[in-house]
Amino acid sequence: MEESTKELREEWTLLLWTTVAVLVPVLITLWCSFQRPKRKVPLKDLFRKSKHGWHCTDLFNKPTYCCVCSQPILQGAFCDCCGICADEGCIQRADRILSCKEIMTQSQTDGRFHHQWVRGNVPLASYCAKCKQQCGTQPKLCDYRCVWCQTTVHDDCLSSLNEDLCDLGEFRSVIIPPYYLYQVNKLRRRHPDEYSKLAAVCGSGWTPVLVLANTRSGNNMGNVLLGEFRTLLNPVQVFDLSELPPSKALQLCTLLPPGSVRVLVCGGDGTVGWVLDAIDTMKLKGQDQFIPLVNILPLGTGNDLSNSLGCGAGYAGEISVEQVLRNVLEAEVVKMDRWKVQVVSKGNYFRKPKVKVVCKFMAVYFLYGTKDCLVQECKDLDKRIELELDGEHVTLPSLEGIIVCNIGYWGGGCRLWEGMGDEPYPPTRVDDGLLEVVGVYGSFHCAQIQVKLANPVRLGQAHTVRLVLKSSRMPMQVDGEPWAQGPCTITITHKTQALMLYHSAEHTDDDDDSSASEAEEPSADHTDTASNTQETVTVS
Repeated sequence: MEESTKELREEWTLLLWTTVAVLVPVLITLWCSFQRPKRKVPLKDLFRKSKHGWHCTDLFNKPTYCCVCSQPILQGAFCDCCGICADEGCIQRADRILSCKEIMTQSQTDGRFHHQWVRGNVPLASYCAKCKQQCGTQPKLCDYRCVWCQTTVHDDCLSSLNEDLCDLGEFRSVIIPPYYLYQVNKLRRRHPDEYSKLAAVCGSGWTPVLVLANTRSGNNMGNVLLGEFRTLLNPVQVFDLSELPPSKALQLCTLLPPGSVRVLVCGGDGTVGWVLDAIDTMKLKGQDQFIPLVNILPLGTGNDLSNSLGCGAGYAGEISVEQVLRNVLEAEVVKMDRWKVQVVSKGNYFRKPKVKVVCKFMAVYFLYGTKDCLVQECKDLDKRIELELDGEHVTLPSLEGIIVCNIGYWGGGCRLWEGMGDEPYPPTRVDDGLLEVVGVYGSFHCAQIQVKLANPVRLGQAHTVRLVLKSSRMPMQVDGEPWAQGPCTITITHKTQALMLYHSAEHTDDDDDSSASEAEEPSADHTDTASNTQETVTVS
């Protein structure tokens, strides 16, 4: 009897502790969630007026110490530009006594300026520039880091550091130095020649990189990247596209030497198209000499355009932002075709035609879903649509879909034109001014092509594609933007080319077929005019 009572007591004790272990974290999380809005209200005005890039957090991801009171903290705020941290009670004082990165400042004649040191919370596995021993190993606020060159040094070694001047570190060739902007601001005559003279002090290989990130892409990865790039670069060259459109962000290119700028677009294919539209606007303003080269860091899913340019299908933090910048510098310059899609509705002769410029794809299609599989509403498409390739009528077989594309990937990573790869097919390029037109028999056929169990119906290649929708209302899609389209005539013609960066050494998804890779790799012979545009039109 006593033994059973003892076992029962032990069971209840175990159950109690298990319940506590489960409930306590939940209660703490709920408490933090309720307290967060209360804490943020008095800080909103401070954050809005501050020169720091403050961000509140409920839990730091590593041992962190307040830069004001030196005490360990679990929650508080940090600046994603200079890296200072403060608990809630010290935030206002930290904002007042600790300076952030100065985007404009004077320097010596050789372009160097004094280090800007921040004490404590140095990166993990960082080493002292003086004694070469690891920094940040003590459980307290200790050691220093320069916010520009990222040099770290021990407290005891700082006074004996031989070099007190900052050279901006490894990424000096991509950082816009604060002294450059200081000199530009003093110019009486702002002319490209003057910018080139000022850039001489930045070094012969200076290639400033602007970062344009869409925080709505990639499950908050955009916010993370903004902070990491602001830490490495000048905050003035890192833009949040949810706050500033690319048309305004790219105006910084007009203050830099012509032909020197590269732009890193962090987002999906839609974000890339948005940036390329802004570049087209720069051309209309006569700013052709300031046009930047565009590199893609894909966020989210799909991303066929970035996949076709060797940038991968999606970034999830698998490589550091330092390596991302190195990849941008090593990428090849290529050309990318951009296409004009003109839609003229039937009977509306006095209405202005709908015109879109696309860089990835356009589609006119019936949605593929369960209803389409069972009811087959897409059948007899050859009787509803007329197709012309370079002015020649094409007799269509009994299809349920037509796809017009100019990129190697389609539908989230499918090599559409290649198919199974078991039969010869004309090579494709994204810079040849040709569109590839293929057909599919239905949704099951489309799925088979995606897993390489079937080939598409290759209808041909053309410089100009003309589609006539005779009757009924069909969903239409241009670069991911869908709408319902009635009877109309769709004409796709070549418009321009964009300057892009191609990563030939980077393998993309499903890239094990070397022959296919060679067939669609864009030309990089002329680095001064390289750029590629891709488009896909799907009619189902």
